[in-house]
Amino acid sequence: MSQRKYFGTDGVRGRVGSFPITPDFAIKLGWAAGKVLSAQGNKRVLVGKDTRISGYMLESALEAGLSAAGVDVEFLGPMPTPGIAYLTRTFRAAAGIVISASHNPYYDNGIKFFSDSGDKLPDSVELDIERLIDEPLSCVDSDHLGRASRINDAAGRYIEFCKNVFPSELSLTGLKIVVDCANGATYHIAPNVLRELGAEVISIGASPNGKNINLNCGATHLDALQKAVLAEQADVGFALDGDGDRIMLVSAKGRIIDGDDIIFMLARNAQQQGVLQGGVVGTLMTNFAVEKALAELDIPFVRAKVGDRYVNEELVKRDWVFGAENSGHVINRQYHTTGDGIIAGLQVLAAMQRSSASLDQLMGGLKKFPQVLINVRYSGESDPLQADNVCSVVAEVEDALAGDGRVLLRKSGTEPLIRVMVEGKDNSIVKAYAQQIAAEVEAASN
Repeated sequence: MSQRKYFGTDGVRGRVGSFPITPDFAIKLGWAAGKVLSAQGNKRVLVGKDTRISGYMLESALEAGLSAAGVDVEFLGPMPTPGIAYLTRTFRAAAGIVISASHNPYYDNGIKFFSDSGDKLPDSVELDIERLIDEPLSCVDSDHLGRASRINDAAGRYIEFCKNVFPSELSLTGLKIVVDCANGATYHIAPNVLRELGAEVISIGASPNGKNINLNCGATHLDALQKAVLAEQADVGFALDGDGDRIMLVSAKGRIIDGDDIIFMLARNAQQQGVLQGGVVGTLMTNFAVEKALAELDIPFVRAKVGDRYVNEELVKRDWVFGAENSGHVINRQYHTTGDGIIAGLQVLAAMQRSSASLDQLMGGLKKFPQVLINVRYSGESDPLQADNVCSVVAEVEDALAGDGRVLLRKSGTEPLIRVMVEGKDNSIVKAYAQQIAAEVEAASN
């Protein structure tokens, strides 16, 4: 596969005002995507965004490019990424476009795409778009210009979809839930879903102003949620990220529950109900304790590259249902084609209600291994991972861990860093091993 020029692992992303997150590039991207994605005759594309102030600018630029390509644009307004994927399918659109930089600060933004099936675009389609971006922009005749309109009930449609995922025989009545919407795209969705299912809901991070998305709140900043759960004596806390495709949970005792915890609990619960299909897909960063605990339950487990698109691709290939990243992307292909924070949270709540158990009780049986991550900068010309001394020390550490731990060295996809990760049963030993390997990597980098 050829190297992609503009697309990263999750669309095009960067700092607003710097290439490629500029109005002129967004026009060209909209035009190129419109030409490629509508080639089969479907001229309908949905566009949604999170709450960043730059969303207005990029939305308008994409509209201009798509219209010039002869594509009709339907705007969803602020909408979680998984909501855009869902509506793209249900409206039979050629594609869905998401304007979001997920968990990043407001001054970043991005543009990513879903196919008509609600899946991320294949690499081959992204490459077709990239090739067209480098061609001169043209405009269809006036008779064939695309039109723009707005889907006014988009939020209500997605709310109903989320509610229908929750088992009809269950209710959230009697549960108190704190939900942190990260001042992002779920601010008008998640609290309403939970309330309409019967829960008492306390909302925080639900007052977006264009600049406070992910600011000391949401899935990457859990302090506020932990304090609120304890202060309100709530049963559980939800922390979503800026575009709503990730979730972290906080139990009534203030314990943080991440994507590794969630996927283990959901897979075990599905097995107990006799509805588990296949196994579980994690990533290279999934905690080793999850792999061992699933093995004890005879649940197959495989690792994909870091990135929810790779988890999803592995699920499709194996015809499995459950996959997750420890950062909170949780996928259940029984219900959706992409990670969905609200739906993952509802599945956990359903398990709690079925078993009449607290979140702390449900999470029994999984004790994660200490995991130490050290970043080592290297020159782009060198490859420390091939150095003899690095390979030697990694082999020594792996022998010493003797199957009760794991070593992972990988290059960052965005900057010249080697990520050194070691995990095992003893935190002090794991830390010492990670420092030992990092020192050899640094020596090989000079």
